[in-house]
Amino acid sequence: MGIYLNPGNEGFKSALRSKIYVDKTGMIEYINSVLDTEQRYICISRPRRFGKSIAAEMLVSYYDRSCDSEEMFRGLRISEYSDYREHLNQYDVIHIDMNAFLHKRDRRTRREISVEDAVFLLEETVIGELRNEFPDSVGKEDIDLPDVLARINYDTKRKFIIIIDEWDTIFREDRFDLKAQEEYVTLLRGLFKDAPSKKFIKLAYLTGILPIKKYGKESALNNFDEFTMTNPGNLAEYVGFTESEVDNLCEQYGVDFSEAKRWYDGYSFRQTQHIYSPNSVVKALLKKEFDNYWTSTETYESLKSYIAMDFDGLKTAVVQMLGGNCWSIDISTFENDMVSFQNKDDVLTVLIHLGYLAYKQDTEEVYIPNEEVRSAFVSAIKKCSWNQVIQAINKSEALLQATWQGDSEAVARGIDRVHESSTSILNYNNENSLSCVISLAYYNAINEYTLVREFPTGKGFADVVFLPRKFSDKPAMIVELKWEKSAQGAIEQIKNKNYVQALEEYKGNLILVGINYDKASKKHQCCIEKWNIR
Repeated sequence: MGIYLNPGNEGFKSALRSKIYVDKTGMIEYINSVLDTEQRYICISRPRRFGKSIAAEMLVSYYDRSCDSEEMFRGLRISEYSDYREHLNQYDVIHIDMNAFLHKRDRRTRREISVEDAVFLLEETVIGELRNEFPDSVGKEDIDLPDVLARINYDTKRKFIIIIDEWDTIFREDRFDLKAQEEYVTLLRGLFKDAPSKKFIKLAYLTGILPIKKYGKESALNNFDEFTMTNPGNLAEYVGFTESEVDNLCEQYGVDFSEAKRWYDGYSFRQTQHIYSPNSVVKALLKKEFDNYWTSTETYESLKSYIAMDFDGLKTAVVQMLGGNCWSIDISTFENDMVSFQNKDDVLTVLIHLGYLAYKQDTEEVYIPNEEVRSAFVSAIKKCSWNQVIQAINKSEALLQATWQGDSEAVARGIDRVHESSTSILNYNNENSLSCVISLAYYNAINEYTLVREFPTGKGFADVVFLPRKFSDKPAMIVELKWEKSAQGAIEQIKNKNYVQALEEYKGNLILVGINYDKASKKHQCCIEKWNIR
């Protein structure tokens, strides 16, 4: 047993000892199915605090031949599969945390070593442990890790599982050191792509935030199967916590599930529709408080630096998404690094991988996933000095009060102000832009309501429905928008198409709100009616 070669199972033991552990060992069954196949090269990219390191420790504990992990995995999901024992603690594992190597200090200067030195130190350290384990195959002068592994395999027929956690740290933290990056990629190619590596690799498992760096249209390691935040494939349920897992945890800890959903749900994939941020859920449950725990992972300064980039349409996209809308995106031009931005789509794509945005594969759209991330955007926008947007958000409480009071003139004036302040950002020329303005104008409504856009009614779709949250005493609201028509006509549409009937499970006060924009006068009209559903 060593530090990097066959490090044992203590890392995963700490996860199992934690107050909250969600069983994700089912992922091992997929990994077992690709061992020693052409699909044995796997790269998992997720945001920070989405369980990458725990999953890596789990694999180390399961495969490492130097320890006995049967007791640890007994009763967990993987133990139910037929091939569970076949692979349990059967292989030589090399486990590397690139983040740790990159932040080691020089013994003489006490300063962090360079990236080039970190790559050299990685090889030297791992070769040292291999020399102790395989003294007949590794000489004192050996300095090339791929060559050493190839020789050990030739002499002993032993194959290796190599797990590199935070493999992309160099590309994120030393983004402009291209020479060091190329040297690092050369090492990775030797380990995972060159012909000799096919004989000594049982499994290659990389984790990081970014997908593998592209050079032109190809990735640096194009033999890897990638599972990303834009397409996690059949590993989608392992990206974070699923809805059923969070529901069970909320029941166990006596916490309101609907609030957990509002704060931390929102990542959605073809295979799994509701994925929650695991770190945030755990903290909220243990602290019994829903809050923005994003600050402990990525700083507001990081988000600010991206949304402040001067690409045409980027600011409009952010405001539209802040208003609850989706934004079309082309993710194909992103080069999987943090410097080669050519347009707003590249910026939005990196925000997907950082977890600040979620991606709809079927419609190729991005959106802000939940309240936690939305609050991070607001904080970043304040630092970007987007004064018009912040003013609209700050005045949204007064607009809500005016709506509850039935003051249609005050509501119209309030929406006028939001419109005027956002004309430099939004192309205000249709009902979609009107919908965005309305969303900004009612920004604070999220504290009292669940907002449903395009609410299905059986005879059409209501533009926006505000459904009171479980503990709210506020009235439900149906908002219908018109462009160059009339506010009263919007109210009539709500009645004629019987939108109210769609709220069949709701009982209590209801407010109908019709809003029209007159292009000639550049003013909004508002009509409000109060109902009661018994």
